[in-house]
Amino acid sequence: MGRKKKTVDRGILPDPKYNSVVVSKFVNRMMWEGKRSVALRLVHEALGVLQTKTGKEPLEVFLKAIDNVKPVIEVKSRRVGGATYQVPIEIRETRREALGMRWIINAARARSGHGMGDRLASELLDAYNNTGTAFKKKEDTHKNAEANKAFAHYRW
Repeated sequence: MGRKKKTVDRGILPDPKYNSVVVSKFVNRMMWEGKRSVALRLVHEALGVLQTKTGKEPLEVFLKAIDNVKPVIEVKSRRVGGATYQVPIEIRETRREALGMRWIINAARARSGHGMGDRLASELLDAYNNTGTAFKKKEDTHKNAEANKAFAHYRW
């Protein structure tokens, strides 16, 4: 823990096209080597593909996809005596959002396909339909936490 004053969250400007802070955060996580314009183009391309495939508002589909992938509970290692236990803990909202976005991006990067925009759109569509790699990761996390709920009393 730092001894200095708490850091101030300066916030993030909303995305210029969709006027959404969540899309802007997603673009920031997509970005590699500071190439924001490339990441922005890829995300906008993916959202355009989502609109043509679903026929719905792309921002609505995007937000629902991220909501479907956000985990509620995870396990953390706690050392008690000589043993290490996997203790299930609830996740705060900012970490939920960060994990969900990270899982979607990593799953899209791992996919095989033509371009990153198409792969990202496919992964978002899968997440929207409660399928795909990112959703499976959430399910596995929840199953792991459920299996270790006997150690929940070690939470502190």
